[in-house]
Amino acid sequence: MAATVADYVVVGAGSAGCAIAYRLAEAGKSVLVVEYGGSDAGPLIQMPGALSFPMNMPRYDWGFRSEPEPHLGGRILATPRGKVLGGSSSINGMVYVRGHARDFDHWRDAGARGWGFAEVLPYFKRMEHWHDGGHGGDPDWRGADGPLHVTRGTRLNPLYHAFVEAGRQAGYPVTDDYNGRQQEGFGPMEQTVWRGRRWSAANAYLRPARATGRCTVVRGLAERIEFTDNRATGVRLADGRLVEARAEVVVAAGPINSPRLLMLSGIGPAAHLRDHGIAVRADRAGVGRNLQDHLEIYVQMAASQPITLFRYWTLTGKAWVGARWLFTRTGPGATNNFESAAFVRSAPGVEYPDIQYHFLPLAVRYDGQAAAEGHGFQAHVGPMRSASRGDVTLRSADPRDAPRIRFNYMSDPQDWADFRTCIRLTREIFAQDAFAAFRRHEIQPGEDVRTDDDLDAAIREHAESAYHPCGTCRMGAVDDPGAVVDPECRVIGVTGLRLADSSIFPRITNGNLNAPTIMVGEKAADHILGRSLPPSDAEPWVNPAWRVAQR
Repeated sequence: MAATVADYVVVGAGSAGCAIAYRLAEAGKSVLVVEYGGSDAGPLIQMPGALSFPMNMPRYDWGFRSEPEPHLGGRILATPRGKVLGGSSSINGMVYVRGHARDFDHWRDAGARGWGFAEVLPYFKRMEHWHDGGHGGDPDWRGADGPLHVTRGTRLNPLYHAFVEAGRQAGYPVTDDYNGRQQEGFGPMEQTVWRGRRWSAANAYLRPARATGRCTVVRGLAERIEFTDNRATGVRLADGRLVEARAEVVVAAGPINSPRLLMLSGIGPAAHLRDHGIAVRADRAGVGRNLQDHLEIYVQMAASQPITLFRYWTLTGKAWVGARWLFTRTGPGATNNFESAAFVRSAPGVEYPDIQYHFLPLAVRYDGQAAAEGHGFQAHVGPMRSASRGDVTLRSADPRDAPRIRFNYMSDPQDWADFRTCIRLTREIFAQDAFAAFRRHEIQPGEDVRTDDDLDAAIREHAESAYHPCGTCRMGAVDDPGAVVDPECRVIGVTGLRLADSSIFPRITNGNLNAPTIMVGEKAADHILGRSLPPSDAEPWVNPAWRVAQR
């Protein structure tokens, strides 16, 4: 069977892989992108308001599920991962959050030299085409001509403004750009939507890359990385085809599939590989370890006025939303409907926000099931920096077998205290005068759920993943036994192989992970090309009273 050859082979047409392919093709290199999933065409992916559909469709989603979670009553949680052009950027909620400046300084201090905020900010700016929509913001901190369109919703529903005003009334700061100088506070939320359409990594990066004629997508399941001596030279597909790289192989298959592919290729914890009959090429204990995620709970309120998105929750209502989007690219279908947000600190002595809010003018689950009460609204809330860690391990040596995913949620005792704080702070926000005209009663957890034990029971039953897995091939110093890649994204212990996606995060960032994952792709491409952008001297805002005040 004839081999296919290019300068670079990128495994995974997801958020980071598309960015890498684009920058390499732009620089004149030939690129082959290996992707198991199919086309992202069709309204269910491209219509932002339909976001609950693609992440629940086997056509677009790998369909991974966690092992029973011991601290969540043995629940098995869905772990959606994009199996489609654009990867998880084609099935996610389209929320755009860079992360806090201190997140990246932590990466630098943990051994990822060159990945502090000063070094990553130029890449965030390079990738963005930011549109403030007349809502203010920090243009000096934002990018104006990158491939990734970042916009704000119209915020026509009064509940979006009630949420921000309630935060202000509760004593929190207001920020007009949480992706600018000041993350902390309440304000408008940003989304990767452009002209009413999901602006995924496939739309932003892969299509322009393919248009150069130097980037080709190869459909197939990556079975293992091929080596000559200790150098990665290509990727063997499950159907026997070999895709060869003249220069390097770049794995960008995501936080579940990247460690799986490394382990199937003999890179990982030696004893675990031997258990599955896999010859050990590089004994790297950190492969599959350090799995992190954001867990959240939906605090839901019944609404006293029929102004929520529930008005469209009928067959005719959904048909109207769909038709309006199809013909005009406007209306509730043209937004992810997360249009207000907040980042706050849980206690005095916490330097920067460790709680995130997504506000939604509808009481609904991610699977699209609306609350029985009808009209309602909700805040998704959860701690940002849990100390709990899980792992991704092989179920077998068969590349078609899903790996074992153990998040180990809520395994750190502090998680329980943090979650109770999240719920109580949210109730305080919903009790402000700004919501007086809109609130009826609490749906979830429920107004009678007050004691620590009752709150813990509600958390155990209702906490859900925010779908932000990361950290399973963490970046660090070459002499760090737990690191998998060095600060130039080279896999430690072999040559000719890089890895760049959210699995390299040393620690999870504040907020949703799509933006920092694309940034990793942008910066990794420059490492591959032997270049870098000059660091920024911008100084982020940190609350001057953080040592003594919670707000």
